[in-house]
Amino acid sequence: MIRLDHLAIRVRDAARSRQWYTANFALKVEFEVPETKTVALQDDSDFTLFLAESRDEPIVPSCTLTFQVDDVEAKHRELSGQGVAFEKAPQKLFWGYGAELRDPDGYLVYVWDERSMREKGGG
Repeated sequence: MIRLDHLAIRVRDAARSRQWYTANFALKVEFEVPETKTVALQDDSDFTLFLAESRDEPIVPSCTLTFQVDDVEAKHRELSGQGVAFEKAPQKLFWGYGAELRDPDGYLVYVWDERSMREKGGG
């Protein structure tokens, strides 16, 4: 068996990013390492996203994070209602049907759901 277990990204402020991901995508704090200002966040499938604070060097977002949700349209309404800005509302995009936004450090975040992808994604 091979499965992706975790991903580490550099962030400017680990506490701010922890709040953003836990509030907007319900990731759970698995553990924190205060000495290195690192936070481990886990999704419902036990995948861990490590947020490693780095204030000395510029943050250059180098990956896209993709979240599968129950309903992309509902998630868009929920987050938009909370003031989260989306770059693209749910629509057919080059990668399928979904929405796009950026986290506080500029990482691109795709949001999709299985039903909409199947019915509207064309892929």
